[in-house]
Amino acid sequence: MSEAVKVHLSLFTVALIYGANYVIAKGVMPEYLGASGFVFIRIATAAVLFNLISLFRRSKERITDKKHYVQMAIAALFGVAANMLLFFNGLAFTSPTNASVLMLNAPVFVLVFSVLVLKDSIRWKQALGIILAGIGALLLIGGTGFDFNTSNAKGDLMVLVNATSFAFYLVYVKRLLKVYSALFVIRHLFVFGLIYALPFAISDLQSAQFSSFPQEIWIDIVYVAVMTTFVAYLLNAWAVQKATPNLVGSYIYLQPVIATAIAVGLGTQVLSLQKVIFALIIFTGVYLVNSNRKKE
Repeated sequence: MSEAVKVHLSLFTVALIYGANYVIAKGVMPEYLGASGFVFIRIATAAVLFNLISLFRRSKERITDKKHYVQMAIAALFGVAANMLLFFNGLAFTSPTNASVLMLNAPVFVLVFSVLVLKDSIRWKQALGIILAGIGALLLIGGTGFDFNTSNAKGDLMVLVNATSFAFYLVYVKRLLKVYSALFVIRHLFVFGLIYALPFAISDLQSAQFSSFPQEIWIDIVYVAVMTTFVAYLLNAWAVQKATPNLVGSYIYLQPVIATAIAVGLGTQVLSLQKVIFALIIFTGVYLVNSNRKKE
């Protein structure tokens, strides 16, 4: 299997994981667990798993330059702490539909930050692909599901800032992934993220009645902590190491496709020709983003 295929499979897996995350995470918050407390559990679980893997691998990889500590701290701030805290707190104050729509801004921000930070040039196929995929995703979600009113404004703003933060992270972390392995970088980012998130999580963790959580809520928490955090972050970091941030960001547009496919599989939605066409528009956009990638 070629490296390009592995990259796309990794990114598709991440889109699959995130596609189910909106509804699953919303079921936990805020009734059972506050958003910041949930984030701390996510980060803590992933941090333990990343460090356990590193321990068993007995990697001799070390930080080679002190300035990389600062870069990792910055990447952790935007990609782990701010990203998760803003998204989960925002999701607690808005609907899963609104959150999924606002996250569609992330690939556009990735393109902008790639130009500003990495000094990349924007090719017309990339720009067209991102626009095309964005249009397809909006059409697939459906305008009738949006509810951008004053009651959701706080949550909507948090999710929008989160999309910007995550986009910056995808671009910024690229410099570290050129020097170190994906596992090594992510392991350090989650240690920093744990420190950042703790002050925000203390109140939620103290007030949560963990002993009264039903089994299905624990399953949801495990899914988000292991799949949406540990697995998704590791695959994303590996993909950023091998491909461009623009390609990684463009796969966010596939999340509505995955969510729709899951809904069809569960029988809550009906597959129509219109939805198939919208999905094809998204896939075409993602293809255009990747069409000019230079092979090393």
